[in-house]
Amino acid sequence: MKRKLEGKIALVTGGTTGIGLATAKLFHAEGAHVVVTGRNPATLDAARASLSGIAEVVQSDSGGAADVSELFAKVARDHGRLDVLFLNAGIVRSASIAAMSEAEFDEVIRVNVKGPWLALKAATPLLRSGAAVVLNASINARLGMPGTSAYAASKAALRSLARTAAAELVEQGVRVNAISPGPTDSGIIDKALPADAAAAAYRALVARIPQRRLASTDEIARVVLFLASSDSSFMTGEEVVVDGGMTRL
Repeated sequence: MKRKLEGKIALVTGGTTGIGLATAKLFHAEGAHVVVTGRNPATLDAARASLSGIAEVVQSDSGGAADVSELFAKVARDHGRLDVLFLNAGIVRSASIAAMSEAEFDEVIRVNVKGPWLALKAATPLLRSGAAVVLNASINARLGMPGTSAYAASKAALRSLARTAAAELVEQGVRVNAISPGPTDSGIIDKALPADAAAAAYRALVARIPQRRLASTDEIARVVLFLASSDSSFMTGEEVVVDGGMTRL
């Protein structure tokens, strides 16, 4: 049976950990030549070990204009095109509106919104007819969850960006969709909170999910693959919610 991404060139931003890492491995298993990005030296080293023979690992700040420009110039030099783009890189900063600093808010918007916008701008000349772009949004955009003002706003912006990009790229034969995961065992909460607060956050989230568990990164990756492959060929501008029923039941 032909693999779903046979011969495709795929780029995964924020692909050294969590959902991005799981998706990079799945894209490779489905026949793609995969490039992943990250900016943390420790996770980059770990990814180079775990993705050896699976993906190219490139250090790149997903919210930095110079880094984004160089990344897509490298893709152009090395491959000449791009067939799949998964804009996954993102950060969480958790604090109430009253307590969050302006610098923290700005950093979330820089990485989570400006970064994908810059990537879409740079990627457009490389995206051939039949290419697919997937943006990683979040169900947080739909919730009034305390402490997530910057993160939720950034993910709502991504959902809007996906619609606009889909409309702008449709004549180019490029599809753009968004995935909105619910709580996922990706490590992102552990990065954002102290250990005791993270454990309490996990318990509170599980209690709100009808399936009474978090998603695995592999479960989210399989939905990204669906949106990146011809299985979703008649879908563009869409948002696919993958949250165990949390916002639906």
